[in-house]
Amino acid sequence: MAATADGLEARVLALLGERGPLSGMELGDALGGDPFSLWKACLLSERLALRRVGKRYLRLDHNVEGYARLSPSILREFLTYTVVGVVEKRAALEDRAAEVAGHIARVTAAKLQLARNVVEAVSSSAAGSGEDEERFFVLLGGDIVYEMAHDVPRPERSTGKMVRGSDVDLVVVLDDSAPPELAKAIDDAIYQQKYRHLINPSVREEIDYIVKPFARLREQAQFDDFKKMVACKILQEGVLLSGSPRLFAQAKALLDEHGVTQKLTALEASAATTRDLAEAQLLSLDQDRLAGDHLYLFYTTEESEEFE
Repeated sequence: MAATADGLEARVLALLGERGPLSGMELGDALGGDPFSLWKACLLSERLALRRVGKRYLRLDHNVEGYARLSPSILREFLTYTVVGVVEKRAALEDRAAEVAGHIARVTAAKLQLARNVVEAVSSSAAGSGEDEERFFVLLGGDIVYEMAHDVPRPERSTGKMVRGSDVDLVVVLDDSAPPELAKAIDDAIYQQKYRHLINPSVREEIDYIVKPFARLREQAQFDDFKKMVACKILQEGVLLSGSPRLFAQAKALLDEHGVTQKLTALEASAATTRDLAEAQLLSLDQDRLAGDHLYLFYTTEESEEFE
């Protein structure tokens, strides 16, 4: 294995000598092979320097004991948010990292604008009056909120069609007094936007959404099963895009009333510890390919439970 690892390190160094610092994905595309072995060779090398851009944040995963892990996954962080360079050329590494960070910022801004356009179209078609708009709010969650959106092509879950990276996660919450017709109108309007953006070859963006009454939020604030925990986490991170600020503030207050904010903070701290342990365990493995129980340490599941 040592010879194999040394050989991969030498190939990485040779490529960086030709092209300068590269992202993990650029390295993988150029060199081929298994991404785990590449990640491992880069982290263990004394001749290579890595620069991570962006941030880590809490994600809930039912495959993980205690449910808490950090996002991006180890694999996604390496491929999309990490730049690799040679130790002797730190300035070039920092310059390339700044380019990657700038790209992430532009992707995030574009997806945020897409979310705003979708919500504006939905509000215009579904909310017939200012009174209607006081009966619901729309919040945005996910990668965009953390300024970590990416545009790496991936298959959309329900159709398998390729979409452009991070999805747009929308949650619509209606006042309990809102008429059923308003909920249906909003649901129909978002679905039309979802379908339009998914099938348009020039767009290929995925919109995930849920429409629910405020009463459902009260149930979810109990934080006593996995799906409720995911719903609370999305509410905690979410930012208001449209609708009633009053209702949105009431929703956020539920988290404090039930101690959910503190629980999520504790989960994030636990996830950070788990991440450190996972990386140490993976780096200590003898093999350069993953199997069995080690897979979930490197990969993550989609945070989709709230939108099923």
